[in-house]
Amino acid sequence: MNGLRFDPTKPLDVIALGRLCIDLNANETGRPLEDVVTFTRYLGGSPANIAVGAARLGLKTGFIGKVADDPFGRFIVRYLREAGIDTSGVVTDAPGSVTGLTFTEMKSPEEGRIYMYRENVADLNLAPNEVSEEYLGSTKALLISGTALARSPSREAVFVALDYARRHGAVVVFDLDYRPYTWSSPEETAVYYKLAAEKSDVVIGTREEFDRLERFDPPSRGDDETTARRLFAHRARLVIVKHGKAGSVAYTRNGQRVVGPVFPARVVKPFGAGDAYAAALLYDLLRGWALERCLTYGSAAAAIVISRHSCSDAMPTAEEIEAYIRQVQSGQGAGA
Repeated sequence: MNGLRFDPTKPLDVIALGRLCIDLNANETGRPLEDVVTFTRYLGGSPANIAVGAARLGLKTGFIGKVADDPFGRFIVRYLREAGIDTSGVVTDAPGSVTGLTFTEMKSPEEGRIYMYRENVADLNLAPNEVSEEYLGSTKALLISGTALARSPSREAVFVALDYARRHGAVVVFDLDYRPYTWSSPEETAVYYKLAAEKSDVVIGTREEFDRLERFDPPSRGDDETTARRLFAHRARLVIVKHGKAGSVAYTRNGQRVVGPVFPARVVKPFGAGDAYAAALLYDLLRGWALERCLTYGSAAAAIVISRHSCSDAMPTAEEIEAYIRQVQSGQGAGA
């Protein structure tokens, strides 16, 4: 088992909170962004992608966030609803704010850049009084994303949601999701990452993201076990450190250490893997699976998504993940 307990009486499996934006992915690959002519629009934002992935896997999913009063904002809400996600926690901002835009460059399977336009975006205007305690009392788990901590009032809204979730027994999952475009300084990032991580039951991030969290701590020299031990001194029960092509490693409060596998993939883009990983991980944890199986599912989902053009639209079903794992284990290689 994975050591987490979820309240079976709650009607929702997970509520995600945070960034809602638009991804504009380059259709012409193998060239710099200045030479790209056309883009395809998708729902974007790490917590939004995770929510879509969780819903596609069969979890009862909700969202707390804010959208602009513009066509992109209306597209986002419609997309979430069509994906089967409850949007009663999504509010529309007053006129004047905009929907965040992310342009993705795909120069090669290994080389790509993300250009985020995050000034005056609606999702960072989510206010504490727009977070419903009753709504958070209806979920087994709350997923928060680090980007929502970057500015006020969204920052305060996250901590209100954390307190409500803990008050009602929800498991809090913190995806560090560091994006440099919104933060004012590394020091600011470290302060708020650490405050949120110390209130969370599950913390997920890359080694580089944990290094940012630990900026003011004694040097850990990138040691994952030291990182986990520091968080276990607070509320955390599970810490997962992702190492890209080197896989992932999970630590539990009771001393368990599990190394996740790496799956081959025909890489189309070098991003989106983390969102797929988190969605599959949530699905597995809520089903009470052992950590070995949880990390296997997460890694397989990640490999599938980076082999596809989008992030949100690319999120796999449970059947696709299982078929992919069987295919790889049979020696047929990457076929996503």
